[in-house]
Amino acid sequence: MNRRDFMSFLAAVTLTQTVPSVAALPMTSPAPSKPMEIGILIAPFGSPEDHFRRVRELGFNNCFLSLDGYIGGFTSAVVSQFRDLIAKYNLTVTAVEVVGPGRLEWNFTEGPSTIGLVPPGTRAARIDALRQVSSFAKQLGILQVQTHCGFIPEDPADPLYAQTVEAIREVARICQRNGQYFLMETGQETPTTMSRMLRDVAMPNLAVGLDTANLILYGKANPDDAVDILGPHIRSIHAKDGRWPTDPNQLGEEVLIGKGLVNFKEVFTKLHRLGYVGAVTVERETSGPQQIQDVRQEKLYLENILRDVLA
Repeated sequence: MNRRDFMSFLAAVTLTQTVPSVAALPMTSPAPSKPMEIGILIAPFGSPEDHFRRVRELGFNNCFLSLDGYIGGFTSAVVSQFRDLIAKYNLTVTAVEVVGPGRLEWNFTEGPSTIGLVPPGTRAARIDALRQVSSFAKQLGILQVQTHCGFIPEDPADPLYAQTVEAIREVARICQRNGQYFLMETGQETPTTMSRMLRDVAMPNLAVGLDTANLILYGKANPDDAVDILGPHIRSIHAKDGRWPTDPNQLGEEVLIGKGLVNFKEVFTKLHRLGYVGAVTVERETSGPQQIQDVRQEKLYLENILRDVLA
C-alpha cells in the first residue's frame, strides 16, 4: 500500500469510527431488483405520465425524481397521480431531490452565494422545500431525500460552516421523523469537507449521494478517490461524466459517459467491495431526442462495466 492509498484508507476508517455507518442501519427505501441496477433521473413536472412511461420505454425499472417544479404544490392529488403512475409502470423510485427555491447559478463566481443550504438568504425556504418533498415522498414510500448542500466552507471556523451544520441537522431530523435518509450530493465541496460535515452533524440517517461527474466538474476530486473517503456512507449514485474546469469562472464540461475522465470501473469496483447495493442512476444533462440517444448509449456502456464488476 503506497502513502496515498494508506491516507485514503485511514480517512475512511476514521470517519466510519466517528459517524454511524449507514450500512449498519436498516434498509428502509425500496431497492432496485438487483444490486447496482441502472436507473434514470427524471424531472416529471408538466407531463408526469410521459416521463414515467419513457423510463420503461428506455428499458429501466427504477428512477430518481427531481421535483423542483412541485415546490409549493405537493398536493394530495399529486400524491395520488404519482402513486398510480408508479404502479402502472411498475417502477421503483429510489430517491427524490429538490434544490430550490430561489436563484441558482451553477458556476464558481455566483454559485457559492446561490446554491444549497449555505447561503443564508435562501436557507429557510430551502429547508421548507425539503420538508415538503420529504412529506410527499413518505406518502409514496420513497425514503431517500437528496439535495446539494452547497459550497460548504472548508474552514470549520467560518461562521457559515456552523450555520450549515445546523441547517443540515435540521433537515436530517425532518427526514428521520419520516423514516428517511437525507443525502448530501457531492459536487461543490471536497470529499474531506463532506466527511467533516458527516462527523459534525452526527445524525445516523445523514448519508451521501455520489455524483461521479460533479466532483470533476467542480475541480474537487476524482470520484474513485472520493469513494475511499466517503464510501461507507454512499447510498445513491448519479452516473455522469465530465472534464476538469479550465475556465476559473465556469464548471468543467459534462460529456457523454465514457468520453470524460470518470473511471467508472474503479468507482463501481470499490463500491461493490463496500457492499453498495443501491441504484446507479443515469443523469444526462441534455434534452430532447439527443438526451434519449445519449441515455441509450450510456446505459449500454454502464451495463458492460457492471457485468464485469459484479461477475
